[in-house]
Amino acid sequence: MNYVTLVNKEFLIKDSFYNGIDLTDILNIENKKIKIEKNTYNAYIKLKDFIKDKLNIEIGIDSAYRSFEEQQDIYNDFVKKYGIDYTNSIVAKPKTSEHHTGLAIDISIKKDNKFLIENKDLEKEEETFKKIHKYLYKFGFILRYPKNKETITGYPYELWHIRYVGEIPAKIIYDNNLCLEEYLNNYSGVLVVNKKKGMTSRDVVNKVSKILGIKKIGHTGTLDPMAEGVLVLTIGKATKLGELLTSYEKEYIASCNVGKLTDTLDITGNVIKEKYPTNKINYNEIIKNFKKTYMQEVPKYSAVKINGKKLYEYARNNIDIKLPKKEVTIKEIELLNESDNTFSFKCLVSKGTYIRSLIKDMGESVNEYFTMSSLTRTKQGKFSIDKSYTLEDIYNNKFEILNIIDILDYPKIILDDKLYKLVSNGVRIKNNYKIKDKVLMIYKNNKLIAIYENDNNVLKMWKKIS
Repeated sequence: MNYVTLVNKEFLIKDSFYNGIDLTDILNIENKKIKIEKNTYNAYIKLKDFIKDKLNIEIGIDSAYRSFEEQQDIYNDFVKKYGIDYTNSIVAKPKTSEHHTGLAIDISIKKDNKFLIENKDLEKEEETFKKIHKYLYKFGFILRYPKNKETITGYPYELWHIRYVGEIPAKIIYDNNLCLEEYLNNYSGVLVVNKKKGMTSRDVVNKVSKILGIKKIGHTGTLDPMAEGVLVLTIGKATKLGELLTSYEKEYIASCNVGKLTDTLDITGNVIKEKYPTNKINYNEIIKNFKKTYMQEVPKYSAVKINGKKLYEYARNNIDIKLPKKEVTIKEIELLNESDNTFSFKCLVSKGTYIRSLIKDMGESVNEYFTMSSLTRTKQGKFSIDKSYTLEDIYNNKFEILNIIDILDYPKIILDDKLYKLVSNGVRIKNNYKIKDKVLMIYKNNKLIAIYENDNNVLKMWKKIS
């Protein structure tokens, strides 16, 4: 179940979601039988007990799940009492109400041994509610309609309306002072994952997307299933900046088997050639000779496109095609370990270098067959494996999402209101700031609006972010 699903005046609840909710029956503060989504209720009980123990405040549920029919009745009742304009400002029409999800709860506070029922009475307890709000995220809840977010949520500040989204999204939303719409539409950043063997890069993206509840997630620099290590994920609007993050150099540790060559150039492939060395190989000398720039042939099992088709598609269909070559640079390389038929090395290489091909080329240089047996990416640009997170870390909410502004090594211009309007409209600006390449345009609350670049000493829009 997607606990971060968005339901509001623009996004109507999907019938598939509505019909798939796992509901349980409970009694509300007026001893009326109501329904609520099961996991939401379990989280609420923990919240309720905590608030009682920590703050000595007793809370109860007034309203939770509502059917379309129940929401229609409420809407019609408000129209009769207050007119359609006022009703539309505070009451959701059927299919636009969060209460249809079973994840939204209207809570009440017990005062003088009875729960408050009327909104006007609840509004007088703002300070008490604020104490409760501080702890909502610990149990996976957010304040759904916070103060000063009315133009975004479409509803006035509601102290009592909380929403279950899960502990990880709830903490991000709380820490960044967001509402749900901002989290799903505007939140962005970079997450450095330590990918394990046996997963594709897309597998990692899909799992993280499910954990965060955010669909717009990409990665910079694919790692093959047999490889592990640093995989840089871009989240939300940071996906627009993938090219700035993939242009960096990369560091790897690779292990090799000697005596066999496979069609994939690693041990997952089929052996196509086999010959074991008869003389001792000087691995250190071979490696020293590969600290250079040279034209490297792209492996046939790769995603490089020729005539609109990926190379691995040709390979899988047994279609021979001339493999392209491209210039790569092996900036640093050193031998780590060796035995008769295995060795390992560490290298720092330019973007686009295939370590499988590098290993094959090493073998060819001494008329031997080398095949990659393991690969770990230890660094991509400034992102290193010692500051990355496994999927287990992320599942357990032990990770940090990096701010784009802190990652990009470009100067910053802090925009005043006048300059903000110009930048928002993509207007060119005189380069009075001595910018040589790119510059980050920052507005209030450290918000990245755009990236500009120098064009003949005039700053022009390179990419709009917000």
